[in-house]
Amino acid sequence: MTPVDADGVGLIEVVALLAAGVVAVPIFKRIGLGAVLGYFAAGVAMGPSGAGLIDDPETVLHFAEFGIIMLLFVIGLEMQPSRLWNLRGQIFGLGLAQVAICGALLTGVGMLAGLSGPVAFVAGMGFVMSSTAVVTQMLEERGETSTELGQRSISILLLEDLAIVPLLAIVAFLQPGGVQGDGTSRLEHFAIAAGCFVALVAAGRFLLNPFFAILARAKAREIMTAAALLVVLGAALLMEVGGLSMAMGAFVAGVMLSESSFRHQLEVEIEPFRGILLGLFFLAVGMSLDLQTLAQFWPTIVLGVVVYILVKSLGIYLVARYFGNDKREAVLRVSLFAQGGEFAFVLYAAAVSSGLFSAELNSMFTAIVILSMAITPLTSMLVARYLPGEEPSMDGVDEADGLQGELLMVGFGRFSQVASQALLARGMRISILERDVELIRAAADFGFKVYYGDGTRMNVLHAAGIAKAKAVLVCVDDPAESLKIVDLVQEHYPLMPLFVRAYDRGHALELVRKDVEFQIRETYESALVYGEQVLLHLKVDEEDVQEISQEVRRRDDERFALQLASDIYAGNDLMLNNQPVPAPLTKPRSPGQIIGNGDLEGRLESDNQQRA
Repeated sequence: MTPVDADGVGLIEVVALLAAGVVAVPIFKRIGLGAVLGYFAAGVAMGPSGAGLIDDPETVLHFAEFGIIMLLFVIGLEMQPSRLWNLRGQIFGLGLAQVAICGALLTGVGMLAGLSGPVAFVAGMGFVMSSTAVVTQMLEERGETSTELGQRSISILLLEDLAIVPLLAIVAFLQPGGVQGDGTSRLEHFAIAAGCFVALVAAGRFLLNPFFAILARAKAREIMTAAALLVVLGAALLMEVGGLSMAMGAFVAGVMLSESSFRHQLEVEIEPFRGILLGLFFLAVGMSLDLQTLAQFWPTIVLGVVVYILVKSLGIYLVARYFGNDKREAVLRVSLFAQGGEFAFVLYAAAVSSGLFSAELNSMFTAIVILSMAITPLTSMLVARYLPGEEPSMDGVDEADGLQGELLMVGFGRFSQVASQALLARGMRISILERDVELIRAAADFGFKVYYGDGTRMNVLHAAGIAKAKAVLVCVDDPAESLKIVDLVQEHYPLMPLFVRAYDRGHALELVRKDVEFQIRETYESALVYGEQVLLHLKVDEEDVQEISQEVRRRDDERFALQLASDIYAGNDLMLNNQPVPAPLTKPRSPGQIIGNGDLEGRLESDNQQRA
């Protein structure tokens, strides 16, 4: 990946590209297709085959590859050397096996299709190199970068980054005219590459921390930003000089700084550049799709996309199962890695230069790779949606059966853990249901007996002893699930008292309409106490603080009653948590009329925009 100056792109083109991305990405994310596909679509619309705004997408593509470089740097910041060392088996075991098996399968497919051995090999290995940008972007969007699946995926991507170096050398050997240069020159190239790598590691180990410490004392934000860019681009340049992957150089620099006290600051400085350049990369890939070639050879290209994806998927699945991963993870990995990637463009360009590929063949295989990248977010989304959820291990977890507590509590998160303590201290017998297996195990470590069960199912509530309970405590954190439980209990046990944790004001209004015994917004009381403590710290008289707090409560009750009355009660007296609250006929007092210290009058903003 060699960057070039984007001199051929003017301000009009830059503005148009940004506008296309700004319009397309929110639309595609809104309909559930993801940001990557939105960038691809915008690129196709702006490129030579679309509006023709930019005639040479290669110019933008090479410049935008800095986004991948910065992405690898940020990933490196999350990878401490010890953690990376622990992944060595996955990088050189799992990663190497996936590249080798998939490469062999795809080479065989190419030869069956009538390609010569060298051409089939290069075409197949180009498709083996999955897209670092697409895979990492999808992992980030799902929040799975630090999971076991994410770590294994990054290990495979690192091996593929390393593999591009010997693959380019192999292309040079395979060129019709033979490899240029003798063994001595090749040894020199290897020595230069090794020297650059050692120099980068040494600089990261001994120079970067003192360097950033000196800059930090200058207390100039723009200098830290410039220094962060200098480290990323300098590492990439050093690796390029050595004939290695620039992305690999950025990754190594990130790893070297992963244990630095400046790690978080560097990540903040790089993030804006990473995001915009990565988006520009996806735009450029979309622009590179030659619709004329696609229209001319569409049966061959579509067949190539389908066959290459299916064969590569088979290889990925077999390798995943061989290394002990369950079927679910194997399928998820297939959904991430079944596409070709940006390194294919580099490999195919080298094949054209060496005479292995014709321009027409290059266009066809490039279209195959781009289409596979474009459909990956869609197929991954479908797999994630329809793949059955991971079955939790039930070791050490008991299911609800024949319980007879005085109280039945559904949900045992932070809220109910605190709420249950007073009840248990009083000697109450509580049957507690929870669906999170890990949370049940954690609760057991602190002496809580929690049973596994879904509170939205009546048979589970029966097994938990709802028929003998004096009250049901609904403490789940999902409003929809909470309302479902309330409806279920009221349908089968209409006289059962319900004490419900409300997520927010809207949820609380729904619960009052359902006439539950008691509801409370989960952050309401704690927020009031929080505000009281701030006032006390500011030396406001304690009596004034109590008056202010009471006034806030009164005004909140008035607003709550108004909202409720406007929907169904039409001004009649209401019962909120078993207390009569007259629906107000006059507008609540303005913020400036709150009783309290004169310095505080008028500070509240218009009922805080009517939010609790």
